Order: sequence, then structure tokens, then C-alpha cells
Amino acid sequence: MAESQPAQWHDARRLAYDAGSPLPLEQVALADAVGRVLADDMTALIDVPHYASSAMDGWAVSGDPPWSLIKAGPLRAGEATRIVTGGLVPDGARAVLRSESGEETYSAGSMLVAPTASASPDEPRDGMHIRPVGEEAHAGERVCRAGVTLNPAHIAVAAVCGHDELSVAPRPRVSLIFTGDEVVTSGIPAPGHVRDSFGPQLHSLIGMLGAHTSSQQRLPDRLDRFVATLEPKPDGVMRPDVIVTTGGTGHSPADHLHDALDAVRARVLIDGIVMRPGGPTLLARLQDGSFVVGLPGNPLAAMMGVFTVLQPLLAALRGVPVPTLGRVAVGHDLAGGRGRIRLIPYLIEDGVAVTSAWHGSGMLRGLADAHGVLLCPASGASAGDQVQTLPLPWITTVTDNEMGHTQ
Repeated sequence: MAESQPAQWHDARRLAYDAGSPLPLEQVALADAVGRVLADDMTALIDVPHYASSAMDGWAVSGDPPWSLIKAGPLRAGEATRIVTGGLVPDGARAVLRSESGEETYSAGSMLVAPTASASPDEPRDGMHIRPVGEEAHAGERVCRAGVTLNPAHIAVAAVCGHDELSVAPRPRVSLIFTGDEVVTSGIPAPGHVRDSFGPQLHSLIGMLGAHTSSQQRLPDRLDRFVATLEPKPDGVMRPDVIVTTGGTGHSPADHLHDALDAVRARVLIDGIVMRPGGPTLLARLQDGSFVVGLPGNPLAAMMGVFTVLQPLLAALRGVPVPTLGRVAVGHDLAGGRGRIRLIPYLIEDGVAVTSAWHGSGMLRGLADAHGVLLCPASGASAGDQVQTLPLPWITTVTDNEMGHTQ
């Protein structure tokens, strides 16, 4: 495979987003919709409530007290009937007298209902404790906008509005391929070996990005195994939308991703990015339409590859906008990146961004506590300069000193 020029960072991010097309929307049962992104406006299929109901336990009453107690409505003036919270208000009722404010007494052969001394002087007023038809929503009214991430309360609203299923943005299927003969998955690694940091984190991170892990496997550093994994599968075998590999993106004798992609005649869309760390990040498309995102083997470098390529690609497949960049003032000078944009975890201190001390390509400690990632220009930046920032998917709030803006 002939080497191509690495892409500039902003170009790579846009190329990754433009490469994907929205997958078909999904219809899911309400119980499965929490955490999913609503694809279409949710409207009420019925009035909510769809009948006049009681807001209290007590008596539905008509006319003035005292009221003769009857078993059921409709009510005529001077009559009352017992009712429970949520019960159907009978025709003729003007209000509900709550149980704490009334009492039943037997007089002259009939049961009467009347307010007690603890009731307010005007209790019950007309309409009191009656939930009218459509009080919360009218049939056809929009109750939730498309694009919201559904929480349990949204699901309850959907249920009372008559929905059994909701249309949600798709969740791309992602297959994880871990490589590296030197990697151990548990315990303390011996010298010359490293502990696996990808296996425990990527599954959850992919979930934060709106996708789900459909499979994962660990491969030895052998070209034939890499090729076999990327080759077309028989008809009827579901391929993932995206294959994410870790390691093997370089050009050493142990790096086989480029040769494997060449063997299966994949189209390489991004072959390296002008950034540090994460420069060897790669994006390709297989003949069956699946994407391959090749992440570098160093932990922080791989995470920067996720935010630069995988995150916008998954956003495109989900049919949602690419995450917007922010901007923040830096609190100290930033060195240039020798012609490359530098991606540096940062914290907000005294209203300005301060870079983490742990921002080497093999370090994740700085990212773990970071408020975001600085996009330091290749030429560097001076204290007080406004610098673009990448949001982190696990940080849901933006500091007062950051301003999001559309790219």
C-alpha cells in the first residue's frame, strides 16, 4: 500500500464525519429506550389525561352541601359519590371534596356527606381536585423534541401519551480487535510486557459515544490472523458497522494493519493525522461497507484518535451533529508541536486552562482528571490566548470560562 500524506487535524475530523451516512432509525420498546436519542418529535396520541379524573381520595359532589351519598354517578344537585385518586369523575360533578375535609353521617335513613370544621370556608370550589381532560397535553401536541437523550421521566410521558415504542437514533455496532503480544490482561506485567488498558475501557467509552460493542477479540501479532478478521464474511453473517483496532498502525515488522488492509483491498480514507499524540491514527473502509478505525498502541494516543476520528464517525452513523469544539483562555505559554497540532489534557484553575503534567502518549493519568483537551496550534500559544478545546464525553457541563461554538 502506497503511503499517503497525513491529514491535518480539522480536516481529519471532518473527513471522518463526512465518511459516514446515517444508519436506519430504530423502533424500540419503551423499556429499552432510556439513554437513547429520540429521532422524531414525540407527540401525544391522546389527551392527557384522557378523562376527567380525581386528584384526591374523597367524594365527587354536585350542588351545595350536605350531599346525599349514592353508589355511582351521574350526579344530580345535592348528591355525592365516593371517588379515589385517578378515578373517573362522574357526569354532573362540580368538584371533589377530599377525604380529609369531609365526613359521612347517617341521618333520617340516608347517608350524608358534608365538609368538616377543618375544611376551608370555600371548600370545595368549582373544579377543585379535578384534573380536566388534556390538562397536561392535548392529542397531537408535541411533548418532547427530537434529539433529546431519553431519561426515565420521558419514558413515563411517552407511556401516558399512548406510545408503546419510540423511534430512536441508531446505535452503530462496533467490533473491537486488540493486538500486541506484549500485552497482559491481568495482574502485574513483567518487564517487557504492558498491562492492557484498552479492554477495560473501550466498551464503556463506545457506549458513551452512542454505539454498542457487538464483539471483541484479541489477536496475536500475525498478518494472517489480521487478514482473516477483516476478510468478507459469508452471507447472513452480520458485519459490524465499525471495526476498531488497537496497535499495529505503524510501519514496524510487528505492525500489520496496513498490510492487512491492502490484502483485503480496503480503501484508506485517513492514513495518519498531523497531531501529537495519536498521529498514526487510521480510517479505512472495507469492501462490504464496514469502517476500520486503527488506533495507535499508546493509551493517550489512542484516546486522541478516538476523539478525532471514531467519535465524529459514530456521530455521522447515528445521524447526529459532530460534537462542537469549545474555546478557553490558557494560563501559560504552550510550546509548539514541531509542525503538528498538540492535544493536551487540561484543568481549569483560577478561570484559565492549565495543562496536565501527565500528557505523554503513554499516560492516561492526566486525561482521567481533565476538564477537556486543548488543541494547541502547531505554532504554540501564549498565556491569555484563546485556544480551541475538545469536550470529553464523560464531562456533561462546560465551565463558565468556556464558550462552545459551531465549527
